Parts: sequence; structure tokens; C-alpha cells
Amino acid sequence: MTSNLLIFVSLIYVAFLFAVAFGADKWARAGRGAWLRAPIIYTLSLSIYCTAWTFYGAVGYAARSGLEFVTIYLGPTLVMVGWWWILRKLVRIGRAQRITSVADLISSRYGKSNLLGVIVTALAVIGTTPYIALQLQSVTLSLAVFSAEEEAHGLVSGGAPATALWVAAGLAVFTVMFGTRNLDVNERHHGVVTAIAVEAVVKLVALLAVGIFVVWGLAGGPGQVAATIDASPISAWDIQPGRWVSLTFLSAAAFLTLPRMFQVLVVENVDEKQLATASWAFPLYLFLMSLFVIPIAAVGLSRLPEGANPDLFVLTVPLAEGRDGLAMLSFLGGFSSATSMVIVASIALSTMVSNHIVMPIWLSLRQGGAAMSGDVRNIVLLARRVSIGVVLGFGYLYYRLSGGGAALAAIGLISFTGIVQVLPAMLGGLFWRGATRTGAAAGLIVGFAIWVYALFLPSFGTGVFSPEIMANGPFGIGWLRPQAFFGITGLDPVVHALIWSLLFNAAFFFVFSLVSFPSPLERLQGAQFVNVFEHSSSAQGWARGAVEAEDLLIMAQRIMGGDAAQALFRAQAAAQGKSGYLPDTTPEFLERLERELSGSVGAATAHAMVGQIVGGAAVSVEDLMAVADETQQMLEYSSQLEEKSEELSRTARQLREANDKLTQISIQKDAFLSQISHELRTPMTSIRSFSEILRDAPLDGVAQSSYAGIIQDEAVRLTRLLDDLLDLSVLEAGQVSLNIQRARLGAVLDRAIAAVGNEGGMEIRRDRAREDIEIETDTDRLAQVFINLVANARKYCDADKPRLTIWVSRKAGRTVVDFVDNGPGIPEGSLPMIFEKFWRLSDHQKAGGAGLGLAISREIMDKLGGAIAYLPGQGGAAFRVTLPEG
Repeated sequence: MTSNLLIFVSLIYVAFLFAVAFGADKWARAGRGAWLRAPIIYTLSLSIYCTAWTFYGAVGYAARSGLEFVTIYLGPTLVMVGWWWILRKLVRIGRAQRITSVADLISSRYGKSNLLGVIVTALAVIGTTPYIALQLQSVTLSLAVFSAEEEAHGLVSGGAPATALWVAAGLAVFTVMFGTRNLDVNERHHGVVTAIAVEAVVKLVALLAVGIFVVWGLAGGPGQVAATIDASPISAWDIQPGRWVSLTFLSAAAFLTLPRMFQVLVVENVDEKQLATASWAFPLYLFLMSLFVIPIAAVGLSRLPEGANPDLFVLTVPLAEGRDGLAMLSFLGGFSSATSMVIVASIALSTMVSNHIVMPIWLSLRQGGAAMSGDVRNIVLLARRVSIGVVLGFGYLYYRLSGGGAALAAIGLISFTGIVQVLPAMLGGLFWRGATRTGAAAGLIVGFAIWVYALFLPSFGTGVFSPEIMANGPFGIGWLRPQAFFGITGLDPVVHALIWSLLFNAAFFFVFSLVSFPSPLERLQGAQFVNVFEHSSSAQGWARGAVEAEDLLIMAQRIMGGDAAQALFRAQAAAQGKSGYLPDTTPEFLERLERELSGSVGAATAHAMVGQIVGGAAVSVEDLMAVADETQQMLEYSSQLEEKSEELSRTARQLREANDKLTQISIQKDAFLSQISHELRTPMTSIRSFSEILRDAPLDGVAQSSYAGIIQDEAVRLTRLLDDLLDLSVLEAGQVSLNIQRARLGAVLDRAIAAVGNEGGMEIRRDRAREDIEIETDTDRLAQVFINLVANARKYCDADKPRLTIWVSRKAGRTVVDFVDNGPGIPEGSLPMIFEKFWRLSDHQKAGGAGLGLAISREIMDKLGGAIAYLPGQGGAAFRVTLPEG
């Protein structure tokens, strides 16, 4: 089999994964992907734990160390079966707090501290770097097996680095395309998760196929395999209890703390019930992945030449027997194992880097911070895309600097030991309300430093630490030898680094938490995390302020997008008993808004952005009492009082709003009666006066014609007013008959604009290509609505260079037409009245008319099956017309 054929098949396979990811994303956005949330998809996505280390390296591990490879699978199995309650708590907290990464979890728990987010992000990036290098090395080694003999011998210095570089670049492109296509407030990536589920099946089928071939195709059955195992060095079964316990604990802890595992385990979880299936299905998957590891290792040792790399037995055994098709399947299984890990790890790490490093720096450098105009989403997406490239670049750099010659299992254990430094802060934050930000930071920094000194830097060989330092310690201080702290020798380097780093990590975390005092926000978050099942809603850490809801809406639109932000604000306003888009800026609303924003930019950054606009967080006395109160009775009593208080406040507010609205309607009605009397009297007076002149005075033909024209114009004016009143009356009574027909939307807009004319010189901006839509409606009535909106823009837009933008788009499956001018807009206090009868914005004489246009437009759109609404936060006056379906 040629390497060119292998590369061609790999490209076809990658194209297939592209199609799967693209299709899943499309179905999810269309709301037709219920199967994407199935427990089996979630369970298979957890298979990213089974990377190239477990696909290739487990066999090599078994060939070198016997049954010790089982610890790789035993740790996650114990977590899924015995620690299910911890996983459920993590998932509940993730959903309640809108957690986006393991760094976001630690940051949010300890008072939304961005410092902790930066520490965990740095630890995760550096700790994951060896693991990414492991995946690049595995793909490079497997490709070399299919290359010519001379290329295989020149693996490290010749073609391997170039191969690894191309693999890293290809993975970066795939991850950017399907991991950062948009900014999802839930941070879920249905396309990537579905592609990973497909890869999980491929690598399982590949490993089982090789195992079946080895047992029944080569060895002659289970009996002969048992004899082969008994005759191989594997049969020594040299079990070291201390190392077994350490490595089992290490793999269990890594299963919880690895960024990629946290991404699929917590962030991508859409239902806690998925854990119930995964608790037995994933251990079964791990069992199947490990089922044939010992037979493949034993048969490989007996059949392949001495010195053959045991990490590649899954490939080299089928190739040695001339089974090219099986070897190809095996390669695709290993390729799937490596690529799925790198993709998810890159997504998780890029989210952490953008949320906890890039965005805080960007906010601090921007004058005005979160209040500045601009689209934050573009900054976040760019930061994540660049971060993906940087992370994969670090992995490639580690691969080059470390030489790429270490056993795959050894590299994986180095990465695991670094990542699990998050464990004390994570578990302490979940179960100990006394844990503080100071303690978490101290533990993380000390544990991370010990790991770097005792394990990470020595992995580069003599390039960093000389043999003299390794043997005698720095400056001859023997008790500081990197792999023999305090003169204790004989420990395995991984076990040594694991014990000392976690020991000092946990000690510093505990001691500094005891001697430091948590801030009010830390205590509130601690109560929410530790008692998440008692009250999953967040503690209220914002005081009622004078901030304008429109300022918050503008910021939210820049991060969440216009539709999502407006839907959130409208729902909150409705929950408060208000109409429109602008709710009261209550502590509850500010907390909800912060929670939604955290899904896009992380908890710490969202807290900072809201704080910049609100003016800082303040914790009320009631909140502090709730944190200090330890009895369920007091909590329930407080909750009942709060509910009654909110109900009374809501009722009082509704009564005030109803009274204000009735008062305004009464005022407007009085103004209308006065105005309508004037509007009726003026033409009637003219008609009476000029008709008397025509009757009594001798006039020539020119004068008669002039006076008759005046009478006609006044009659038309009078008729128009009466028509509006009659039209509104008919619409409200539901007696209107519609003339439904098909037409082009652009033609209806042309007709409306021509009817209004262009006396004021207003510029009208349109995109005619987007208006080329066929609609089915009463075009006369729809044109009447458009005429009212264009006419209002001409009347009220007093900009130096008046401009009206008409924009057609699709929202939620329906066609909408937005009319946005660059004038002063409508004051917030006037928004509840704009669609009421007799209401007008300002001076009656200036505007003209009786204030019926928008009321008529609302009734028309209601009868047509559409809607008309005002859009706040757009700069000028903005109206959205939602057309009926059809």
C-alpha cells in the first residue's frame, strides 16, 4: 500500500467528517436535530478520552508494563460508576451558572475572579501541550509505517516534522470552521460533537477488527492466545500497588479536569438524564476498547522482529500479514482517536483563552469599556480562532523540542499530572463553602510550579536540566533534586510529581482558605455551588441602580446578537408585567442578563462588562443574611417573603402603569377631540364661505374655477379624515374584507415610497436583491402600512441629512421588513403609547394628521396575520413589520 493512497483515503475520510459536522450544525440551527441530543451521541462524545494514547499507546503500554495499562481505563470507569453524584453536580452547576470551561467553573465559584481564570487557562494550555504533541506524534508514526523504509528510518529529522506540521494545520482549519462558526450563548457545538461520535464508532470498530483478526486469524483462538500470553514477558504481571493506585487516581482525576473532557462532559450536556445512560454505556465502551489490548501486544511481541515499536502493533501486525485493508481501517481508527482529541481540546482551550485573557485585556484597553459601540462577537470569534492556531502551534513546538521519541503513554501521563492540579480547587469549591479565592490561587500556583519543575521540564531531556542538576539538585542542594524531593528516592517520576504537587497544592489551598476571608460575592457563589440542588438559581449580587435598560440592550446585542438579546429583554419585560423590549433593571434582571452573557464570554468577563455599565456590584443585607443562614426553615421563610414582596411590587407597578396609560389616553383623547374639531371646522368653514361667495357674488370664470378648486381640496381633506376614522372603526370591529393576492415585496415598497413622494429630500437606502421575495397578502393594505411608516420618517426625522434604511431579512422562518431612520428616535416614556389611537409624538400643528396612522397599521397587520413593533436601541426610530406566512 502506498502512502499516497493512504493520504487520499484520509482526505476522503476528513471530507466525510466535514459533511457530518456541517449537516449536524444545519439540523441543529433549523431545530430539526432532536436526535443530536440523544444519550448515545453524548456517550460516544465522551470517547475523546480514548485518544491515540489508548488506541496505539495502550498496546505499547501493555507490552512494556503488563496489566498496568488497565489503570488508564479503570479511573474513568470508577468515576462514571462510583462518582456519578459528582458528575451530576458538575452538570447541574454548569447549566445553572452557564459555565463554558473548567477555567470558567473555577473563576465563577470563587467570586468570578478573572485571576483564577487566567491561572487555570495557563495551566490548561501548558498541560495540554504534551498531549497534543502525543497526537501529532501518533499520526506521524502511523504514516511512517506506510512509507518507504528509508523514510521511516529518517522519521524524526526528515519527513516527520513536516508531516506533523501539515496535520496540525489541517486540524486547525477543521476546528476553526466547526468550532468557531458563531458565538453560541450555550457554547454547544452540535456539528463537532456529532463528528466525534462518528469517530468513536470508527476507532472502536477498527480496534475490535484488529483484535478479532489477531485472536482468530493469527493465534488460532482464545486458547492459543492464552498460551502466547503466558510465554511472553507480559505474563510476569509485575504489579506495583503504589503505582497502580497512583495511576488509577490520576486517570480518574484527569477525566474530570481535562479541558476536552469537561467540554463534552459538562458544557455539551443538554440533559442530566444523559448521564444515566453514560454511567453504564461509557464503561462498556472502555471495556470493549481494552478487550484485545493484551492479545495484540502478546502476538505482536511473538511475531514481529525484536526492537519493533510496540506502540504501533495495531498497525504493523496486520501489515506484516499482508492485510492492507485491515491496516487501513486501523490507521483510520488511530487517526480518529488523535484528531477528535485535538479538535475538542482546541475548542475548549480557545474558549478559555478568549474569555479569561483576551477579553479582559480588550475591555481594559477600550475607553468606555462595555459601553463602547461595536460588535464584541467579532473580537471573541477572532480571539478564539487565533487561539486555536496558537494552541496547535505549541503542540507542534513541543513535539519538535522533545524529539518525538518518547513512548506515547509516558507523554500522556506527563499531561495528566499537570491538568489534575485543578482538582483540589474544583472539589473544594463543590463541597466546602469555606474555600476562598486566595486558597485556590495559592494551591494552583504551587502545584503547577512543582509539576513544571519535577516532570514537565525534565521531559525535554538534557536540553533544560543538565545531568548534574538531575543528580545533585540546583546549586548542589540535594533535597531539591527534580525527581527526588527531600532525598526520597526510588519513586517513579510520574508518581513522585503527582504525590508532591497535589500534596502541596491541597495543603496551600486548605491553609490559605482558612486564613483568608471570602468576599460577599464569593460567599454567595459558594452557597450556590455547594447547595446547587437546593436552589439552582443564582444569588443576587447586583443592587437596583439607575442604569438605563436601553444601554444594557445595546451591549447585549453586540455580544448575543440582535434577535437573542431582544428576545431576552422582551421576555423579562413580560415577566415584569410590562410591554415592549425594556424591562426594569432589577437585581434579578441584571443577574439573568449576566448569566446569559457568560455563555458567550465567560462568567468573569460578563460580570465585568455588566459592572462597567451598572457601576459596580453591591450585595444587599438580605443576600448576606441568606448566605449566613444555615437552616432550611429560614431559607423557606425568606423565599416566601420574597415571593409575596415581588407579587405586591408587580401588582403595584401594573396598577401604576395602567393608571399612567389611562391618563395619557385621556389626555390624548382630549387633544384629539380638540384637534378633530379644528380639522373638521377648518374645511367646513372654507367650503361654506366660498360656496356663499359663488352663490351671491358675480364672478368671472377664472375666479369661479379657483373658488371651486378650493372647495374641492377642502372636501378631499375632510373626506381623508373621515376615511381614517371609518377605516379604524371597521378594522377594530373585524368587519374588513381582505383581497389576498401574490405580489413581489419590492413592488409594494416601490408603490409606498412613490405615494409619499420626496419633498424633504430624505435618502432611502434599500437592498433590492433582498426585496425580491414573492408574498401572498392584501397588497393594498400592506402598502398602506408602508406608506404610514415612510411618511412618519419624513415628518419626524430632523437629522441634518435625513436617511431611512429599509432592510428585508428572515427571522424565525418569517420575512421581516425593518424601517430605521437616523433621527432622534422615540423617548422611552412614549413607547407604550405609540400604537394607541389619537397619539402623536410632538407638536400637533407641526406633524399634521390626527394620530391614527400607527393604530391603523397595527390593526391592519393583525388582520393580515403579521405584526408591527418598535425596535429600541437602533439609534433612530425603528419599526419592524413581520409579514404573514405564505
